[in-house]
Amino acid sequence: MQTLNSLRALCWSHRRDPCLLNVCTALYSSAVSEKTFNFCSKDMRRNTGVCDFKVLEAHMTLHSKNSTRNFCTSSTVRNCWSCGSSRQLFFCSSCKVIQPPIENVNYFELFNCDQTFALDTQKLQQRYLELQKSLHPDNFSLKSLTEQGYSELQSALVNKAYSTLQKPVTRAVYMLQLQGVHLEEGTDSMVSPAFLLEVMKVNEKLWETQSREEVASIGQSVREALKDLNEQINAALNKGDLQSAKELLARMKYFSNLEEKVKEQLTESL
Repeated sequence: MQTLNSLRALCWSHRRDPCLLNVCTALYSSAVSEKTFNFCSKDMRRNTGVCDFKVLEAHMTLHSKNSTRNFCTSSTVRNCWSCGSSRQLFFCSSCKVIQPPIENVNYFELFNCDQTFALDTQKLQQRYLELQKSLHPDNFSLKSLTEQGYSELQSALVNKAYSTLQKPVTRAVYMLQLQGVHLEEGTDSMVSPAFLLEVMKVNEKLWETQSREEVASIGQSVREALKDLNEQINAALNKGDLQSAKELLARMKYFSNLEEKVKEQLTESL
């Protein structure tokens, strides 16, 4: 088993490679990050320099600082801010005016797709393009400031939801969050030291190799590992085995990073 001093030496020897350094450091430490945000963006200030009250209220609701968010699984029936009639997710069913985002709306519902890890990404992309076509701020340039602001918020929400569901890692993280399970920023405690050393060895091979063929071979192995993890996570989520899904997801994050590094090296070698 690696001693603490030897692990520190590994970290020092790989200090110029952030990816390898992170893996080495992860063997005996974890990282925690904090995220901050602005409630009122420059795009919402307009000429007056002040946020429209309704837009600011929606923005604050959409980006609550509460770290223990509760996610709803279906949209709540609300009234249109303009005419008072019942509204849908994006527009009023009566006057057709754009609406503010619904608090903590389920991303799967937003795209009208099944809440499953093995979702149809082509259908997801098609729905995304349709929504952005109707919600894009350019369509509301002649509307009121309130409608322009809601358009920006809805468009930003759709972008965020799409980027979350499009990739397996972020999709799995989100699905666990829907069940009240949160994967901490530092996931190192979820994987064994032996696994971390295995990942470090693969990183070292990528760092040292000058052969495009060898990089491609490593990439193939990484993709096969990711495919297997995808199947295991899907099975675990379908069974409701959230702890297993969480542990598998921690491993998937490392392999996803390896996949990105393989892509970068193949691009650089062109």
